[in-house]
Amino acid sequence: MGAALVAAALDRGHEVVVVSGPVEVDYPAGCKVIRVTSTEQMLAATEEQFHQCEGLIGAAAPCDYRPRRVAEDKISKTGEPLRLELVETEDVVAMLGQKKGTRWVVGFALETEDHRLRALAKLERKCCDLMVSNGVEAMNSLDNQVEVLAPDGVVLAAIQGTKQEVARGVMAIIQNQLVDDNRLRRRGQPG
Repeated sequence: MGAALVAAALDRGHEVVVVSGPVEVDYPAGCKVIRVTSTEQMLAATEEQFHQCEGLIGAAAPCDYRPRRVAEDKISKTGEPLRLELVETEDVVAMLGQKKGTRWVVGFALETEDHRLRALAKLERKCCDLMVSNGVEAMNSLDNQVEVLAPDGVVLAAIQGTKQEVARGVMAIIQNQLVDDNRLRRRGQPG
């Protein structure tokens, strides 16, 4: 979905910076790609780039947890159970949503149940301007089915089709609802 969104944004004439985890995805030519391997690196790289951007589309699915301690050497078998402690990672979209200022933020919510309700809760908690809700069936699939939600809970669109078709539909909404309106407000015109 991320690569399809990049292509749709480039088709609309936007400059695109992608901060990508270790995935087997070929991003379209014309975008800048910053590769990271951890959620912490993703947050740092995204924060560094965000101040130069008009907005953020958070379509990645970084890890929600990381090991509390990472062993420097091999952990040998002892015959005893091994206890693994996990701690929450920082939420990249939420952290940047809190610092957005006049920029816009669009999040993605991949949910297994109560899609709309959970997506709206994430939209508010992460200070997003729009939330795109989709299900796990989107993973490793050529197709997707999404709802684009506004902060007041209104479903702006239900889009289904190939990921490229869905990305073009999502980008059209972002362009109309956020990019164009934001540019008009900056010029002092009613949005």
